[in-house]
Amino acid sequence: MPKRFIPVMILMLCSVCAAAEQISVAVASNFTPTLRLLAEAFEAQSGHRLRISSASTGKLYAQINHGAPFDLFLAADVERPRLLEQAGKAVPGSRFTYAKGRLVLWGPSVTSTQPAEELLQALQFTHIAMANPNTAPYGAAAQRSLEKMDLWDKLQGRLVRGENIGQAYQFVASGAAQIGFVAYSQVLAGKQTPGYHWPVPDTYYPPIRQQALLLKQAEKNLSAHAFMDYLRSPEAQHLISENGYDIE
Repeated sequence: MPKRFIPVMILMLCSVCAAAEQISVAVASNFTPTLRLLAEAFEAQSGHRLRISSASTGKLYAQINHGAPFDLFLAADVERPRLLEQAGKAVPGSRFTYAKGRLVLWGPSVTSTQPAEELLQALQFTHIAMANPNTAPYGAAAQRSLEKMDLWDKLQGRLVRGENIGQAYQFVASGAAQIGFVAYSQVLAGKQTPGYHWPVPDTYYPPIRQQALLLKQAEKNLSAHAFMDYLRSPEAQHLISENGYDIE
């Protein structure tokens, strides 16, 4: 190869490396498996890389308020993204609903065919899992559902609260809790025996509208903007729907 072409090739390779950036994403734990699938497709198309940090929406919100260096926030509610936007910690106009979550009561080893309210009223379970309603929107939805069924006070001694919906799911999947309130997307992703599976009616809890937000530090980060655009794309929305979420 002629030597005069070598510097040009090096320059081209360096340009590609410089163009590929890393995007730091804070994501609510329920959406983590789906985000990994989205990241794989986005990375293959763009060359950019996502660094994913997963926790409850409330915990991530607190971290962002304390200066955590995230580019994007994929929350499981509307409230925290709205508060960050109002506090000037987000790029104005970047907030949108990327998915709507579904709550299910799930027990992989439970064989009963009773209606959920009768099943829970019978008090045959030692432990019933749910996420912490103070920090996790799915936990708040579970509390509202139990209140709707007039079971919140009655079941207090049997409820075990995960820090987030991911931990609540693990309680049930591992058998530490016989049954629990989890995200429908988790049951699909886990590919476990359905067992007892009751979709909680959406009239039992406020809609779980999950919103994305571009944080202020990423205002000039073109790769972060590109992923937000990808999240709105028909391809991404189809994948999100396939993985157990509703789309607005």
